[in-house]
Amino acid sequence: MPYVLISFLYKQLNPMRNYLQKLKSLMLVTALFMGTILVANAQNRTISGTVLDASLGDPVPGATVLVKGTTRGVATDLDGKFTLDIQSGDQVLVVSFVGYLTAEVEIGNQSTFTINLEEDIQSLEEAVVIGYGSQDKKEITSAVVGVKPEDFNKGNVSNPSQLLQGKVAGLSITKAGGDPNGGFNVRLRGLSTFGANSSPLVVLDGVIGASLDAVDPNDIASIDVLKDGSAAAIYGARGSSGVILITTKSGSKDGSTNVSFNTFASLSNATNMIDVLSPEEFVSRGGTDFGSETDWRDELLQQGYSYNANASISGGVGFTKYMASVNYRNNQGLIKGLGNERLNTRLNFSHGAFDNKLRLSVNLSFTNLDQDNVNQGAFRYATIYNPTAPIYESTEDAAKYGGYFQRSLTDFFNPVALINQQKFVSEEKNALAAFRLEYDILPSLTLSAQYSQDRKNVLQGSFWSKQDFSSGYGAGGSAQRTTHDNARRIFESTLRYETDLSRKLNMALLGGIGFQYQTNQGFNARSKQYLFDIGWDNLGAGSIRVGNFTDMSSYANEDQLNSAFGRANFNYDNILFFSASVRAETYSGFGANNQTGVFPAFSLGSDFTQIFDMGVFNQFKPRVSYGVTGNLPPSPTLALGYYGNGNRIDLDGNPLTTNDLYVGIIQNSNPNRDLKWETKKEFNVGVDFGLLNNKITGSVDYYTRNISDLLFNVPVTAGAPNPFDPGRFNTVANTWVNLADLRAAGFEFAAGVTDVKLGSVSWNPNVNFTLYQKTEIVSLSAGDLGFDELRFATPGSPGQNNNPIIYNRVGQTLGDFYAPILEGVSESGEYILSTDNPDEWQKVGNGLPKGEFGFANSFAWDKWTFNFFLRGVWGHDLYNSYRGFYENQDASSNSWNSVITDKTEYITSTPTYNSSYIENASFIKLDNMELGYNFDVKSKNVSSFRLYLAGQNLFQITGYTGIDPEARVTDMENGNAFTTALSPGLERRNTYFQVRTFTLGASITFK
Repeated sequence: MPYVLISFLYKQLNPMRNYLQKLKSLMLVTALFMGTILVANAQNRTISGTVLDASLGDPVPGATVLVKGTTRGVATDLDGKFTLDIQSGDQVLVVSFVGYLTAEVEIGNQSTFTINLEEDIQSLEEAVVIGYGSQDKKEITSAVVGVKPEDFNKGNVSNPSQLLQGKVAGLSITKAGGDPNGGFNVRLRGLSTFGANSSPLVVLDGVIGASLDAVDPNDIASIDVLKDGSAAAIYGARGSSGVILITTKSGSKDGSTNVSFNTFASLSNATNMIDVLSPEEFVSRGGTDFGSETDWRDELLQQGYSYNANASISGGVGFTKYMASVNYRNNQGLIKGLGNERLNTRLNFSHGAFDNKLRLSVNLSFTNLDQDNVNQGAFRYATIYNPTAPIYESTEDAAKYGGYFQRSLTDFFNPVALINQQKFVSEEKNALAAFRLEYDILPSLTLSAQYSQDRKNVLQGSFWSKQDFSSGYGAGGSAQRTTHDNARRIFESTLRYETDLSRKLNMALLGGIGFQYQTNQGFNARSKQYLFDIGWDNLGAGSIRVGNFTDMSSYANEDQLNSAFGRANFNYDNILFFSASVRAETYSGFGANNQTGVFPAFSLGSDFTQIFDMGVFNQFKPRVSYGVTGNLPPSPTLALGYYGNGNRIDLDGNPLTTNDLYVGIIQNSNPNRDLKWETKKEFNVGVDFGLLNNKITGSVDYYTRNISDLLFNVPVTAGAPNPFDPGRFNTVANTWVNLADLRAAGFEFAAGVTDVKLGSVSWNPNVNFTLYQKTEIVSLSAGDLGFDELRFATPGSPGQNNNPIIYNRVGQTLGDFYAPILEGVSESGEYILSTDNPDEWQKVGNGLPKGEFGFANSFAWDKWTFNFFLRGVWGHDLYNSYRGFYENQDASSNSWNSVITDKTEYITSTPTYNSSYIENASFIKLDNMELGYNFDVKSKNVSSFRLYLAGQNLFQITGYTGIDPEARVTDMENGNAFTTALSPGLERRNTYFQVRTFTLGASITFK
């Protein structure tokens, strides 16, 4: 703009200077002056106009009006008006604003313009999916992040969680090792509970609580993450850990039909393996020599491979749209006998009637998942088993074990035998059906109803051969069959109303009710002592059904959750935005006195660029929010004084009679009529910003959260009065109570730059990072009940299973490592420790991260694309279990191989837990990289064809010496859902090896 003004003034004043210089020639000067004025008027003029919303006719303030091909332009004022100086040769105006399609207008001879901008409907829908509807991006006043397919992680992606890893500030997605059957641990803004569901709620096409197994990554159109309490509070008791909204693909309604086929194949290899002694080194340091040389890891490993094929058809016409897809995945891991096969089918259909006033949609998906697993101990023994031992031997003892070399030593099992003589399978079936009906009672009033049913069945089989040295041989062979059947039915109905209360004030109201009914049941049977190895398909062939290595059990429970909710959104002149919501829920699984919880929220934001001239900023929207959410317990029976099975009782003591043999009844916990909701109160302040016509966009957030009334099972005095059930007494020594309070905070930053020109290359970088204030334990007590500290996580056997190493103390951070300090090593190689009293151990680390970041880069040149993604986590420590057990050269360790460290050569102490085993596990990883080529397709039947090559886990930078530096937010060896989150930071010896993967893929779309 200054350049335009200076140029204009110069051209106007220049003839005046000529006039003063040529006073002697008045007629000539006059002619020159008049001629110059005419030329200037012909070349430079001023135009004006108004930019309006094409649908509503309202002015669009802040829209950018540029002369095409130049940087000369202006922004519209609060009334949508603009004035612009143009020059000779200017032909076209380019008008743009976020949420609208860019318009180009020919200038011609016009001086006044009225320009109508059409809404970019797709952009709006992609950016602002929220609970029970959508909002314009400019109106969002909570911490909400949308991730689109072009931003998803690339390569061999089998789980929707992988698409988001490192992409959203505050969203932590971890999986240690490369087990293809292992799940991902998903946490949003850290820990939100001890034992309830700590993973974010998944809402799939409006279905609350859907499983990620119900959707294939190929079918996902967008993923939106509701990060703060105000955004998640509309989901009440299920939103405490955050909400992930997944929208699947649908067809178009332009009458076209698209058929797409995507396929890829991947090869995987083990990487970052722990160094161990060679057979020669092992023998020279005093190891037992059995005369062979065996690379045990090589015997277990194979070339991992994966194959994926996806086919879909989509289309529509008028008010009818459809999409159908089939996805097949076959993933074979690095370990022989470990892998999975998945088949997912999906049908999405929608139809509008009565001029689209009545809308029906149907979403159906079916998934079959078959998994083969091995004993995870095989990873440990493949690393530390005696390298001089043979795989097989021809002895009488070996014949009993199928010819495998075995010895009766502590923690000493042939890993090849383990994977061949034990077998574990799982067959999982998931079916999700959702039906939605909407009707526009008035143009501004819409009634909707949705019914969904989500059913999951898991059938598992386990088998231990008669010749299995670790457990089957002593049992004469053993087999087991287990089934779990879960069903969730949800009905919800909402009423939406939107109106303009005045010319500048818009209001949108939502009210609704919901009912959720869930049933869970299962059965388990195991028998032993088989004549032949026939597996789990004939449990009756096992002659013994009681005692060790046997089991018989079944269970069934149900619960109900009833809800009523409402939300109000206000928009004042696109300047000020306000939202408030409340949800009340009643859950059958809580105490009779506290079954109903109320969860309110509000948020407020204002776009300052609509009020002030903020220079390069075209969006600067501060916002503040507060929300209360709850958490459902993992079991509906905690408030009850429920009973279970006790021991077998022989009433007459005569083993020859059986008609007096019964199973006793025991009470598992005392009732608590006051047991209530866990609640999280979260305060969030943030800023959404856009610079240089949204060339640079991003957000900054700071949050604090206070989590109260966490559920925990505490010891009580049996026979004492039960304070939670007046008039009654404790019949057992434990009660579930609302015990703990936690406090946490964090800072999040995310920014992206669009279309940075590097010559002919276009670069789109995006970066995000999160700084965590680690979770502080405020309280572990309720009245006279509770603890000053909770200790968890012993290193394990042999010899280190007595003293827990993680102390959770009131007033301290959750997940603190305590240990005796290693003060030195004696001349004879013995540890010199600060103390051998666990009560005198000192804090030496913490298992939770201080921060994490993601840096995504996308390049495009001609028809080539190149992407890479760096991810890092820092500030967390890990207990290195391999060093903790296998670093030493003491005599008792001569059965096992040793990991190679700077201490291996001279430590002679028996492995003893100390501070040196707690390592800083901060890391940076090149998570994935992809090179792709889009072919220039000229066929009338093919619209696109693309090939790509991708790599995953290509390198890492870390000082950690264990298997994988990924943060561990739970303990894989602690199966108690209520305590595993209290023992983060342990890398157990059964951790799957890290995997590096290379993928070649193709995608083609037919018209």
